[in-house]
Amino acid sequence: MIQRIQTLYLVLVTGISAGLIFVFHLWTNMQGDKVFALDNYLYFGLFLGSALLSFISIFSFKNRKSQFMLGRLNIILNFILLGIFVYQSLNLSGETNVSEKGIGILLPIFSIVCLVLANKAIKKDEDLVKSVDRLR
Repeated sequence: MIQRIQTLYLVLVTGISAGLIFVFHLWTNMQGDKVFALDNYLYFGLFLGSALLSFISIFSFKNRKSQFMLGRLNIILNFILLGIFVYQSLNLSGETNVSEKGIGILLPIFSIVCLVLANKAIKKDEDLVKSVDRLR
């Protein structure tokens, strides 16, 4: 069942989380330097954790419940990453390290949308299998 639509969404999340972090910067600091996810180990680890979870989820297609739970866990991980980005860009002390936000801050949002669509397709498959089992 690797040809299902949720596999396309999960491959897209893997590409966003593992590939686009090298292309798009997160923000520009006060000195004018572009800050990428590679510059901070926390951001880099969370992005690669998200990519790893979605990659594992692709190949756990035989166990839809674990695939669904991995998707939920990945959504939570991306929300944590998004929360860290929002906190960093709106620093509470009044001094901000972020002078200009980059498109890289939006990458977790794109991942969340794709993961929600993948989980919706996984749930649809699970409901279909349950309905067929009722007929037997």
